Amino acid sequence: MPEHILIPVALDHENLARRKLDVARRLLDDGGRITLLTVLEEIPGFVAEFVTVKEANNLSENVRSRLREIAADAEDIGIDVISGKAGVRIPEYASKVGVDLIIVGSQKPGATGYFLGSTASRIVRRAECAVYVHR
Repeated sequence: MPEHILIPVALDHENLARRKLDVARRLLDDGGRITLLTVLEEIPGFVAEFVTVKEANNLSENVRSRLREIAADAEDIGIDVISGKAGVRIPEYASKVGVDLIIVGSQKPGATGYFLGSTASRIVRRAECAVYVHR
């Protein structure tokens, strides 16, 4: 059984995040931990010059607040927010913090999903640990 489970959360799919959290609780080893992670896309350079550090920090804090709501303020659930491309940063983060299992959500892909790939498929290809794909 996994000791550390990572659940990437896309804030536009909060319902799926709660379902992934239920799965994680069933799979988690006694004394294990769960981390909810959101990856914020980096602001393009031409836009970044109009965004203050305070605004960027407010966005990050708002995301943390939403993650705390999803976790229902459970003490045993860690929360983190990082920036970059989700398909790259999630596997990197998992390796860095010693995650045993990543639980990703997936929807049935449209035509573009078959050609371009989804974030979930990028995570599956890059992750060094087990990945559970939840539909």
